[in-house]
Amino acid sequence: MNNKVRHVLGISGGKDSAALAIYLKNKYPELPIDFYTCDTKCELAETEQLVERLRAYLGHITTLMAAQGSPEPTPFDHMLKARGGYLPSPQARWCTIQMKLMEFEKYVGDEPTVSYVGIRGDEDRDGYVSTKPNIQAIFPFRKNIWSIDVVNRALHNDNLQLFNKLYKEASTEEIYTEAKKFLETPLSKTFYYSKKLNALLDIDVKTFNHAVFAFLKTTELPVGQLDEFPLIDNDDVLVKADIFRILEESGIGVPAYYNLIDFEVDGNHGQYCRSRSGCYFCFFQQKIEWVWLLEQHPDLFQRAMSYEKDGYTWMPGERLEELARPERVRQIKLDHIKKTEKQKACQKSSLLVDIFSDEDEIQCANCFI
Repeated sequence: MNNKVRHVLGISGGKDSAALAIYLKNKYPELPIDFYTCDTKCELAETEQLVERLRAYLGHITTLMAAQGSPEPTPFDHMLKARGGYLPSPQARWCTIQMKLMEFEKYVGDEPTVSYVGIRGDEDRDGYVSTKPNIQAIFPFRKNIWSIDVVNRALHNDNLQLFNKLYKEASTEEIYTEAKKFLETPLSKTFYYSKKLNALLDIDVKTFNHAVFAFLKTTELPVGQLDEFPLIDNDDVLVKADIFRILEESGIGVPAYYNLIDFEVDGNHGQYCRSRSGCYFCFFQQKIEWVWLLEQHPDLFQRAMSYEKDGYTWMPGERLEELARPERVRQIKLDHIKKTEKQKACQKSSLLVDIFSDEDEIQCANCFI
């Protein structure tokens, strides 16, 4: 293994990054992975407990923290003060940029680095891709382990002949015969990147990976600087059920905030939990998750509420003070029960944790690097 290239994996305190760290440590012990976590001092106690269990399991996790030495109680308070009380939002995600992304890129520096990201095979979203050319993201749980920038570069029409040649060298005659028509077809409005990518992956994942690895050897990207890369022979696709299995079998267990808690309102029974890691005041939370915070961590809810001033709120159109009113809590719970019952009838999975954690699941990729 080329020791000039770093391998890093960020522990967010969520299930996917935790499972990825365990998975890679056990399946690829030869990878010299540096595990790190960005401590915002605004995480739930359940998140901190998971990180500590992982620290014992993995042997080491480097802790990064923004604004060290600041007189403010947390890095977030320091950043918020500098912004005049302007709260972050989906449209202005300065919290993840300042407290996580910038600290991560400072930690990496200018060394060529492979960053492993825990986006699952059943998720339809792209992960964090650094603008720094020395950092390359890899997604081991997906059928396509490569980031979108690498795929676009390898399959670009300018590299049509080169990639065709590299694929042919990496494949058997039978596989190449099947793939040839796709390899020789230029990209167009009807034959776009994802269509070509999926066609080649459907034929043979490992052959595609070997061809991309050979292509990367012609670039300056970090994986191309490796003498070998064991993940190109991996065709595992891991979904949510696999993540929970890995965590349970390892003894680490799932983060405690995933534990479903029963509630009753007007004779109707429901369950809630938190569906994500991240800061306790994360603006991506659903309404029912804010209710969960109110009832399970009232001190943190009060703290989150204290940040809402001068017209700035965590949610558009509703202040936490309003959400906390008994009648509003009642309505949110009733809406949640109705929604989960409807989804349960429509989805293949009957597990409420699957249904709940998939509701409106929009996240900032930078939170999970």
